[in-house]
Amino acid sequence: MIYALGWMIPAFFSGFSAFAGIPKEDEAFVSADDARIVYMGRVSHRIPQAVTFTYPGVSIYADFEGTSLQMKAKPGSGDFMVEIDDGLPYRIGFTKNDSIVTLVEGLPEGTHRARIMYVLEGYELKPVFKGFYLDKGCTLAEAPALPERRIEFIGNSITCGYGVESDDRNDPFTYETENHFYTYAARTARALNAQHLVVARSGIGIYRNFGAPASGSKDCLPAMYEQVMFTDPTELWNHSLYTPDVVCINLGTNDAGDGKYDFALLTDGYRKFVAHLRDIYPEAKLVLLSGSMLSGKPLVDVKRAMDKVVAERKEAGDTEVYRFDMSPQTGSLGYGANWHPSMRQQQKMANELTAYLKELMNW
Repeated sequence: MIYALGWMIPAFFSGFSAFAGIPKEDEAFVSADDARIVYMGRVSHRIPQAVTFTYPGVSIYADFEGTSLQMKAKPGSGDFMVEIDDGLPYRIGFTKNDSIVTLVEGLPEGTHRARIMYVLEGYELKPVFKGFYLDKGCTLAEAPALPERRIEFIGNSITCGYGVESDDRNDPFTYETENHFYTYAARTARALNAQHLVVARSGIGIYRNFGAPASGSKDCLPAMYEQVMFTDPTELWNHSLYTPDVVCINLGTNDAGDGKYDFALLTDGYRKFVAHLRDIYPEAKLVLLSGSMLSGKPLVDVKRAMDKVVAERKEAGDTEVYRFDMSPQTGSLGYGANWHPSMRQQQKMANELTAYLKELMNW
């Protein structure tokens, strides 16, 4: 158990739950469909009392009264990062045996703010949030206001946070070392005081997923983009629920990384997806990113394809499509699992992108 700011928070070892157990009889339950709970990211309200999601970065916000807070979710939902008031962030997990986890206890009396972010790729775990337990006689305060600035991040494992909590490039993928909270995307959003919505999955590409034929993949990111959840093609996202000021697209690593790609198809993948995004978001700035796992000819070709599409858009009169390159990793900042960006590399990427967006958006 860790003590912070005079109250108690659970130790946050990856893959372990916090205080798990049964709520006290005198605790008050607030369901996930309560209007005073605010969500950020793509979530499904198909079952109002059981909010579901699959993308990393989905966040739950609530202001609550009392000295403690418990969270109810489907067993096996996976891991979240929790921030209470101005305290340090910590990781909690719902294992296959956990349906209720204590987020915090021993707070001073009064109203407190909880910020809870899902940090995994949930398309296998299929997380479900069901609500909160509060102290007897306590309730939620008014729904908290989220930042006015809005960013959308579209990407692959780099954006998800694959392996970021590992410091060994030979480690395989595990949920224990994945953590979107520490990615360039989440860090950039926090630095700019912006909301961020994420559509990302490991191994996915703009036209060709990792290891797929050079002719492409039917389930590349543009083909899955309209879905609320990656695993469910029956529920489509309502884009009016979140209109970003800027969209950052960081794809191409899985398309080109193994060298077995078709440059014309790669370019056309960017071309069609940018056109689709412009149809959805006529006022948003679109930024095509590179970084940070490619090198050599694949990196040159991905940049060349993106540059070509940006030039075409400008020639057609769309002057709000941009390019930005984050630094390729060299090993000087270490590696995460399976050669993915380390914690320090993700921070470097965030520093670079934050400075760029701050100037671009006049933020």
